[in-house]
Amino acid sequence: MKQPSVSLREHLVGGDRRSIARSGRALGILRDEPERIGELAALAGDGDPLVSQRALDLLEKLARESRPWVEPHKAVFLGGAADSDRWEARLQVVRALPLFRWSPVQRRRVVEILLRDIRHPQKFVRAWALDSLATIGAGDQKLRGIVLRHIRLFERSGSKAMMARARRIRERLARGVPEARRTTRS
Repeated sequence: MKQPSVSLREHLVGGDRRSIARSGRALGILRDEPERIGELAALAGDGDPLVSQRALDLLEKLARESRPWVEPHKAVFLGGAADSDRWEARLQVVRALPLFRWSPVQRRRVVEILLRDIRHPQKFVRAWALDSLATIGAGDQKLRGIVLRHIRLFERSGSKAMMARARRIRERLARGVPEARRTTRS
């Protein structure tokens, strides 16, 4: 008889903004029991902002490993987390958005989020929003023009990190590769 599992929330609670609590243990549980990803998705809306942030981080990690596991819960990235006042949550959202296929209505919301966050005060959020917009906008001339304009702004920003990100995105676009390779589990 299988032992009842500890709630995922218990692994995500505690610590401070810089800690990950016991997220690694939660990730291991989810890899072994992917049927619990719905439980994790529900935690993305938890009242404790650290639990919510860690749940979003794990959803994004799992989407990179095995998109089909997270696909039924992808709308979590279009909801309240996308409008969070916490930059860490917004970072997880903009990183996750290009990992999924979106309906036309959802895609409009995705583009809206990325265009907004490309101007976010936090550099990490801006950089990932531009990167994700370049991926989402592959083949869309209007979005490509916006991406190229922001690449030029990043290149002139004086920030080495922003300049490096702009260079990587420009190189990817020149090669015709919209995104970095991701692995997918079955």
